[in-house]
Amino acid sequence: MSGLQCLASENIWFDKPLYDEAEKCFYEGANGPPSQSSSHAGGDQELVTRMKSMELENHTLHKVVAEMRAALQTLENRVATLEKSPSAKAAPVQAAPVKQVQNGDDEDEDDDMDLFGSDDEDDEEAERLKQERLDAYAAKKSKKPALIAKSSLLLDVKPWDDETDMAKLEECVRSVQMEGLLWGASKLVPVGYGIKKLQITCVIEDDKVGTDILEEEITKFEDFIQSIDVAAFNKI
Repeated sequence: MSGLQCLASENIWFDKPLYDEAEKCFYEGANGPPSQSSSHAGGDQELVTRMKSMELENHTLHKVVAEMRAALQTLENRVATLEKSPSAKAAPVQAAPVKQVQNGDDEDEDDDMDLFGSDDEDDEEAERLKQERLDAYAAKKSKKPALIAKSSLLLDVKPWDDETDMAKLEECVRSVQMEGLLWGASKLVPVGYGIKKLQITCVIEDDKVGTDILEEEITKFEDFIQSIDVAAFNKI
């Protein structure tokens, strides 16, 4: 028999796919189906993810609890400080000492005691202090100088003509002296046709010097003065 014929009579190689399929089925049965293995791997990954998420939440909760404990401790310290402060505590009320009553002569002395005597003494003391304050205020007020009402005057003194001696005229005006009168500055003001008038200032005390009396005294010098007018009058 030739070699080709020997190979033709052998059928093992022609059944190889069947053997391969049988081997595949054998190993799949031994290791379990592939789909179940992949599902288990996916479940383990999900479980790991959830555990990590829970660990993160647990860490956050621990942090919140720590902050709450710190705030609570601060509040407790403040309450303790307030309780220890003197203003938070009410002062204890002390009972008035009770005076023991003795028999005998002490009872007679209590009967003679004036229960309202202390009130009368307090009233008298208060009245005395009030009177002293009033007297001190009156003395202080009496020492204060009273305000004196004064006025400032600007007088226009006119001569008869241009031949009048204006220096003599001013001398006559300033010769008028009385209590409460004080003369000030003066100047000559042209009127016209060579005639000049004397313009002079003065300060008077209203209670002592009147404008009418002052004009009357100045116009007595009729040889030099024709008339006098009050050009300005101001209160000081």
